[in-house]
Amino acid sequence: MKDIITPKEALQKLENFCAYQERCHEEVVAKLYSLKMNSDEIDVIIVKLIEGNFLNETRFACSFARGKNRIKHWGKLRIMNELKARKISAANINLALKEISTEEYFETFENLAERCWDNLSEKNLLKKRKKFCDYLLRRGYESNLIYEKMKEFEEKEG
Repeated sequence: MKDIITPKEALQKLENFCAYQERCHEEVVAKLYSLKMNSDEIDVIIVKLIEGNFLNETRFACSFARGKNRIKHWGKLRIMNELKARKISAANINLALKEISTEEYFETFENLAERCWDNLSEKNLLKKRKKFCDYLLRRGYESNLIYEKMKEFEEKEG
């Protein structure tokens, strides 16, 4: 097996890597370093990937936000933090969050909150509240939404 890979071969590999799934710049750079490319070669390959529309940070951010909300049921705060961790620009993060429709966001939140509240078998109300809030905060939902929902559920039960 040969260890040394040419920049042309690396470009081909990365085109396939990016075509398979949306990627952020950071993932692509990490992949190139794993292929033992130097920083000059990496810069050239990144430019070629952008020119060939294989790499597009805005498209990545939007697709990431939609997917994480629809599939993993993440809230906007978690999505925003995950995008920041991937060094996505603030402008792209804002665009990405606009991709999530308000109706869909609240519907996802309602379903998740209801399922969580119903599945908590905790008898102690304070512990139940804490578990409910912690779960939804970890998912990245806004605290005001969570507390309003909790009050609503307690009024139904009480």
